[in-house]
Amino acid sequence: MVYSLGIDAGGTYTDAVLIRDEDGAVIEAGKALTTYPDPIGGIKQSIRLLDPDKLKEVDIVSLSTTLSTNTILENKGFPVGLIMVGDYNIPEVLPAQMYCIVSGGHDSNGEELKPLDIEKVREFALSVKDRVSAFAVSSLFSIRNADHELRVKEEILRLTGHPVVCGHELSQDLGAYERAVTAFLNAQLIPITYNFTKSIVLEMENIGMNATLLMLKCDGSAVSIEEALEKPIETIFSGPAASLMGAAYLSGLKTCAMIDIGGTSTDVALVRDGLPEMNESGAVVGGWSTRVKAIRMETVATGGDSHVYATDDPNRKIYLGPLRVMPLCRAAVLYPGFLEKLKETKLPPRKNISQFILPSVFYVKTAFPPIEMTTLEELVYGIIDSDFPVSWWDMFERLDKKMPMASVLDALVKKRLIQPIGFTPTDALHILGDYNEWNTEAAFLGAQKLERLSYKSAEELAVFTKKQVALNMASSLIEYLVPGISKKDVEKVLSGSYDTKFAVSIPIVLIGGPSAAYACEIGNLIQAEILTPEFSDVGNAVGALVGNGIYRTDVLIKKNVYEKDDVPITEFLLFHSGRSESFASYSEAHEKAIRLGNDYVLSKMLKTGLQENQISVSYTEKALQTGADIPYETKISFVGVGTSRFDVQADKIPDFVKFINPEKSKRC
Repeated sequence: MVYSLGIDAGGTYTDAVLIRDEDGAVIEAGKALTTYPDPIGGIKQSIRLLDPDKLKEVDIVSLSTTLSTNTILENKGFPVGLIMVGDYNIPEVLPAQMYCIVSGGHDSNGEELKPLDIEKVREFALSVKDRVSAFAVSSLFSIRNADHELRVKEEILRLTGHPVVCGHELSQDLGAYERAVTAFLNAQLIPITYNFTKSIVLEMENIGMNATLLMLKCDGSAVSIEEALEKPIETIFSGPAASLMGAAYLSGLKTCAMIDIGGTSTDVALVRDGLPEMNESGAVVGGWSTRVKAIRMETVATGGDSHVYATDDPNRKIYLGPLRVMPLCRAAVLYPGFLEKLKETKLPPRKNISQFILPSVFYVKTAFPPIEMTTLEELVYGIIDSDFPVSWWDMFERLDKKMPMASVLDALVKKRLIQPIGFTPTDALHILGDYNEWNTEAAFLGAQKLERLSYKSAEELAVFTKKQVALNMASSLIEYLVPGISKKDVEKVLSGSYDTKFAVSIPIVLIGGPSAAYACEIGNLIQAEILTPEFSDVGNAVGALVGNGIYRTDVLIKKNVYEKDDVPITEFLLFHSGRSESFASYSEAHEKAIRLGNDYVLSKMLKTGLQENQISVSYTEKALQTGADIPYETKISFVGVGTSRFDVQADKIPDFVKFINPEKSKRC
């Protein structure tokens, strides 16, 4: 029997699933806590929860991970030297500390604007080669002519031996600065991705697994590990992409909206006719705009680990997030004796109360190395334990009867040096009996500690929290489905202020550990079919494995008129992957573009293990007319769609596997 293994290393949990290739059934699932700062520990734990004999029969492993995203968000990438070629405007802020701007670049027709200043490139490369691990280069209009980028790459390789990432290799879209950012971030990730992949391969060897390794991209497609190592930037936001593909597969739906309930946030996305809806402007990560094609998604900073708290607000306001904390119910399981600590904790003086100083909030050190701390941060960090949570009172006693400053605790949390513990939506679900993964008594105690601040009993606080989480999810979904709608109007409709209600005409699939608990709450707010398929709690890992059949590329045809010996001459330029070709007629250029796009997509998809007869390539055209019959410019977008190795025919398998049968999904 042959199996495939899907792995998703998410923010809270790392999931692993085994799918039987014969009929596409999910056979086993393993769930472990994600390990920081290196996710490999959680991946090993989740894999080892599966049948070792079946693991030896696995032929495909596909991985979705937050590694790239977190590395960029935490600014922990390897040092990179950035070279920008051309005379274009550079914003005041750049992601690179070591960079240079040199003369060169091309125009929109691929003609050289200025000669490349290769000598300045040499000087820069030699001056920083001992301080960087890679280089990135972006040249003006390199998507029309990549000659200068390629010459820079060749020279740097000769001088330093370091990897060099070119902007045209990552994007075919206009925007030299955005391509520079994309190339820079990609170069930062190469060493990290290489070491991570090496660890995965070693673990596969240790358990006797001889399989092909794939990685999921942020557009919902899986690529060979070779391409993932060249372009790790394309794996940012692969988690939401995995959720979306998993939602479609587990529900058996080709068109549906997805709500993925994670630890930190909730993501909303849409798949239509089997293809994810895309964000054509490029992904934004860590505040940097890139040219990476990703699924279009709406994110709300509400998740199972969002901090729920009150501060004795005159309006009796209860806050939900965005700070992420460890749920009290989980802390009670991880730290024996924590329940007693929670019972003992007093209410702090009201003048000191904040989201960081509460009777329900505790702290424990993380495994992150302590760097770049102020004197006050060092002082507070030094009195927090690494093996057991401390309360505000513990810190008060250890600081000689001085209250720790909330701003200092905030700074240490943002640097990931300490892990806060507090009341969360996960605790609320434990109180209500909707979820029982951890310790319910700790959840009750935490809610009771907040009674004098929230003016609600434990049960009332739990009900309020659950409704607020559902409201945020529903609001995010409507804002996604109706771009431009006012958030204020959405909230008014959902709260019942108007005599109307939103109705969604496509099914909504919920993904995530406690997703089933929110189905009825969301159903009360929106008129829609809401599904929670079996194995929805490991939907991301399923999506990491089934999203292997999509690839995209663009080919551009541009009309160019110039004079030669006072005679006007018309040519048609074809641009693709930094290369151009001239044709005498539009029909010739168009014919070549169709062949080129089809062949390129096909060659890329064959590397993911698909056969040629499993791949279908289609294209759409957008033409810019100027009054003439022949377009001035034509963009031809190609999409290759592969038949999943798990696609089955209902007429061949009468009892369609229950987990992909919508009739067997949980409904409100």
